[in-house]
Amino acid sequence: MVRSRLLIKTNKQNADLERLRLTSLINSLADGVIAIDEKGRVVVCNGEALNILDQNSSMNGVKLSEVLKLVDKEQHPINVDDFISHTMVATTTRDCSIVYSDGSSINVYLSIAPVHSGYDQRQGLGHVILLRDITREKSLEEERDEFISVVSHELRNPVAIVEGNISNAEFMAQKGYDPEKVHEALGHAHDQVMFLSGLIDDLSTLSRAERGKLNVEIENVNAHDLVGELVDNYTASAKEKGLELHAEIDPKLELLRSSKLYVREILQNFITNAIKYTEKGGVTVGAKPHENGVLFTVSDTGIGISKGDKQKVFDKFFRSDDARTHKEKGTGLGLYVTMKLAKIIHADISLDSELNKGSTFSIFIPNLE
Repeated sequence: MVRSRLLIKTNKQNADLERLRLTSLINSLADGVIAIDEKGRVVVCNGEALNILDQNSSMNGVKLSEVLKLVDKEQHPINVDDFISHTMVATTTRDCSIVYSDGSSINVYLSIAPVHSGYDQRQGLGHVILLRDITREKSLEEERDEFISVVSHELRNPVAIVEGNISNAEFMAQKGYDPEKVHEALGHAHDQVMFLSGLIDDLSTLSRAERGKLNVEIENVNAHDLVGELVDNYTASAKEKGLELHAEIDPKLELLRSSKLYVREILQNFITNAIKYTEKGGVTVGAKPHENGVLFTVSDTGIGISKGDKQKVFDKFFRSDDARTHKEKGTGLGLYVTMKLAKIIHADISLDSELNKGSTFSIFIPNLE
């Protein structure tokens, strides 16, 4: 009798130890793990599952369908009880989202595997569910798909125009056409090649900025000379559209300690955008001392930016629905890259704009050590 009791006690201790080891193993997993019985009640649940389901206490005995609210990729609610109970073979999906009580949601990787409670297949059929938050992965996948789509579209048109104009120029040259016509066709092709070059530069800068591979070389920047140089460089482009381009520089302006390369590129992007989206009037580039740095401004009398678009102008690939913006070629990367560069040199950018009256971009660039 005593030996029997000792054996039972030892078996119980061994079982408790195995359970403890199993619990420890499950809790060490990065994925959420939930085991449910044949009635859909939770029997095992690790800490990550509680975190994903936004629960702060044990769920043992709770019906999983009460705490797991799923929707499919079309945002249609999923009956969790039916979905799991009809799973007879191991199944995985990345097309579900968990919806929380406050209306927020996350994308999840979901794996469901049926398990029998014993060796006898007639015993109750439960399930083990693995959950993983893949919201960031999904976001990156969507960005990648959008990137491929946008870049493919932006490359296709200029490449076709270049090919067409070069073919026309070649044909006209062979047939002895007026050289001016040949020159005009080659000029159109050249414009498209320059657009492609700008696109490649934007993509290269964007890639390096997002990978943190951009080097910052701090030097003394003569803001007065820099603004004057930029205005001189873009005066011809402004005159082609009948616009005035001039500078307003505070004579008290002192040297700025920053990256001359990035300050120049930031201002160039704002100036080219201002000229591009202004049909009449002009563009003014300003610079004045401000706190421990320089406040630059680029103002135009252009088409302006709506209230709704103000929040999105620095988003990757954003192009306004305003039909007037689609007259000009663009990828929606310029201002996104500009904001990336601004963050690298700790610059602050603000925007004041009104439709049909114009826009002013203010860029405060602090002195860096």
